[in-house]
Amino acid sequence: MIEIGKYNTLTIDRDTQVGLFLTDGKEDVLLPNKYVPKVFEIGEEITVFVYLDHEERPVATTLEPYILLNEFGLLRVNYTNQIGAFMDWGMEKDILVPFKEQARPMEKGKRYLVYLYMDEKTNRLVASSKTNQFLNNDNLTVEVGEEVDLIVSHITELGINVIINEQHKGLIYKDEVYDDAIRTGDRLRGYVKAIRPDNKIDVALQKQGFEAVEPNAEKILDELRANRGFLRLNDASHPEDIKTVLKMSKKTFKKAIGVLYKQKQIEIKEDGIYLVKE
Repeated sequence: MIEIGKYNTLTIDRDTQVGLFLTDGKEDVLLPNKYVPKVFEIGEEITVFVYLDHEERPVATTLEPYILLNEFGLLRVNYTNQIGAFMDWGMEKDILVPFKEQARPMEKGKRYLVYLYMDEKTNRLVASSKTNQFLNNDNLTVEVGEEVDLIVSHITELGINVIINEQHKGLIYKDEVYDDAIRTGDRLRGYVKAIRPDNKIDVALQKQGFEAVEPNAEKILDELRANRGFLRLNDASHPEDIKTVLKMSKKTFKKAIGVLYKQKQIEIKEDGIYLVKE
């Protein structure tokens, strides 16, 4: 069955005046002339994206969409009208976000995180910025300590709300974020820090416990090498100074330099830390 909103690997069935007709053995779809490769053979396979054209008919294209069916993506609004907002998703025909599916009124030129789904009533591809309805924390598929894929959903006073593995909601607390450049739609790697009794998930951007020490220690060594073997940081440094230079918490910093000191890779003095000559 040819899947709308996804990539399909289909067989070239026949060449016509309007383009190539592709088949999966049961259904056919048109690949218009403008997307037909210069060299092809009847019977060979080709991978295409299938969506609905301006007349709501399935059509194939070699254009690459910015988002696939049942996935999240950060898209820009091309224009709005009395129906809703129309977003650029890499296709000739923009994707609609109906007013009822907008978490807040969308504005032309701005980018929003949306979810692409098939509207069961109209059988059309539409998008929604009300992303929470597509996430479920009732039956969790992750465990504490597991490395996970994250999408930044929105940022609040409490911290950064994230989508975990495109399935669950999670939160990174504000005081554990050391990168001011994180924005909605960013894709990151993180770790499940804790799962609460109500199935709310706390997430960290760094490994927790002893496993986190080695990469952070190496990061400090890299900074020392890049700064002629000296950093004006030590146990007494202000947390904000450590965050600015190393993008880590003071607690993490102290653990890491403790390891480096025991390994005799650094010296800790009143004015900062020094790299022991390698």
